[in-house]
Amino acid sequence: SCVAVPGPCDPEDLIDGIIFAANYLGSTQLLSDKTPSKNVRMMQAQEAVSRIKAPEGESQPMTEVDLFISTQRIKVLNADTQETMMDHPLRTISYIADIGNIVVLMARRRMPRSNSQDNVEASHPSQDGKRQYKMICHVFESEDAQLIAQSIGQAFSVAYQEFLRANGINPEDLSQKEYSDLLNTQDMYNDDLIHFSKSENCKDVYIEKQKGEILGVVIVESGWGSILPTVIIANMMHGGPAEKSGKLNIGDQIMSINGTSLVGLPLSTCQSIIKGLKNQARVKLNIVRCPPVTTVLIRRPDLRYQLGFSVQNGIICSLMRGGIAERGGVRVGHRIIEINGQSVVATPHEKIVHILSNAVGEIHMKTMPAAMYRLLTAQEQPVYI
Repeated sequence: SCVAVPGPCDPEDLIDGIIFAANYLGSTQLLSDKTPSKNVRMMQAQEAVSRIKAPEGESQPMTEVDLFISTQRIKVLNADTQETMMDHPLRTISYIADIGNIVVLMARRRMPRSNSQDNVEASHPSQDGKRQYKMICHVFESEDAQLIAQSIGQAFSVAYQEFLRANGINPEDLSQKEYSDLLNTQDMYNDDLIHFSKSENCKDVYIEKQKGEILGVVIVESGWGSILPTVIIANMMHGGPAEKSGKLNIGDQIMSINGTSLVGLPLSTCQSIIKGLKNQARVKLNIVRCPPVTTVLIRRPDLRYQLGFSVQNGIICSLMRGGIAERGGVRVGHRIIEINGQSVVATPHEKIVHILSNAVGEIHMKTMPAAMYRLLTAQEQPVYI
């Protein structure tokens, strides 16, 4: 049974996800301090609306959408085609405002910490010298505007209560404000959305091959916890079209093939799509360059804060929504290679659990998909497609 959380929805429905009809009016970007007051947030939401709304008397461009809300994410689907227009993990939503029949969703983008030109362009000092951040504001119109805002707020509470329950924590021992304050001090580490949004990391690749010839790759799942869950190239056949092209690397994530998106599809479906290309002489892949090893950083002030994931024989088996592990880049199905600079490849399960259970402060880990690890260590033979 779910925890009773006040709000317009049944908590169980929010775990599965509910859908509201709405009109998408548009999106805009604002500059904001890191943690403005609620009054400032509302002013920002009103500014976003004034930018998006057409002047009085002019027709308003809009798209009919289904707004999907769950304890895990908020998705915007085209009402006619059901194509995903936006997909935001719930944790990335900073503020929700309902103004009459208008709903504004606001998400803060974390900028890179390096002193690169990108960083200089992305952040702007305000008059008092504080660094400012880009806020993405999506504007919707719906008769259920207030209900939508209340449902999203309730989704946050249900996700938090479920997280505590799953970890055997008494909410009285760790208040919601205390845990929320901890999360609010932490930037998303290894944020896929930042990496995936940089044009230099995303590219179209064309592979030439003979008709009837396989592409010559092994693909594995990126792991639950990825903002954009898709498949990763885990191995390439020696002398096969993929390897001979010189355009693909192990670790690259495939977004689409010949215009068909692979994001969110089961591994078996992705494999079938690739197998279906056997009789084509030219294949177009849209990929994101990613290293095969994922770097994770979990910030844990003290032992009262549960890490929020479970491990079995070095493999991450489960991950709690909204926890510090998910925020740090942990992914289900990945094998832990290293903890705080120490290899744990040959470390017994009990010792790995002991290391993690007693780790506080900054916990650095390196992980990779377990299926990729088994291939690279010759525990499994590759089956190329």
